[in-house]
Formats: sequence, structure tokens, C-alpha cells
Amino acid sequence: MEQKIHQGRNVKRFREMLGIKQEALAYDLGEDWNQKKISMLEQKDVIEDKLLKQISDSLKIPVEAFQNFDEEQAVNIIANTFHEGAIANNSGYINCTFNPIDKIVQIHEEKIALYERMLKEKDEMMKRLEQLIK
Repeated sequence: MEQKIHQGRNVKRFREMLGIKQEALAYDLGEDWNQKKISMLEQKDVIEDKLLKQISDSLKIPVEAFQNFDEEQAVNIIANTFHEGAIANNSGYINCTFNPIDKIVQIHEEKIALYERMLKEKDEMMKRLEQLIK
């Protein structure tokens, strides 16, 4: 029996791993999006390719991650590959081609840039609203 990939659930998992709220994702996707709409989107089995691309760009995660990630398979791989005290299967060493700390710092800086952009856009919107009121 072939297990179907639930794209909406994958969007939710990756969004939560990045520490991004539904409201922030909705804001990034555009004016016609809100928290409730993101919640409904995360319940969908299949998401339209165009929308998946938008989400991919917003979260900076490849579209394929949403289309192919299967939590059950990932758990099985981890359970069958790693055991107590092991670093990696058939190897005592990890051959990282990047510094994990640098990657964490990079992701953190991208997150800060996103928040700063959101604050700037909020300030601009407030100025426009103040001008409309006057």
C-alpha cells in the first residue's frame, strides 16, 4: 500500500521548524492571505504547483521537500540507521562540507531580515493609513 504525501502537513512542519507563524507566512504570500487561510491550506492533501512555488520561495525551501517528504519514511530511516552512540551508519566520522554553526547563523540572519522587512512594510502601511485619515 503506497502512502500518499500530505503536502499541507509538510508545509506546516517546515513552517514550524523555521519558527514562522501562520500570520507571517500569510503576510509574505500577499494581501489576500490570512492566518485562517493558511490553516486551511495546511489541511490540504495536495497544493497547486503555483502556490507551492510561492510558499517555497517564502520559506526558502525547495518545492520537492513539500512534495516528497514522508515523516514515516524519515523515522524508519533514522531508526534503522542510527543506534546508541553512533554518529553515522558505517562511519565514525561526519564529512560535513559546511560548518553547521555558520548555517544556523545564516538562517538566523535570514529570519531577522524577514522580520525587519515585515516591520518596515508595517510602518509604511501605517504611514499610508495616517495619510488617508488626514
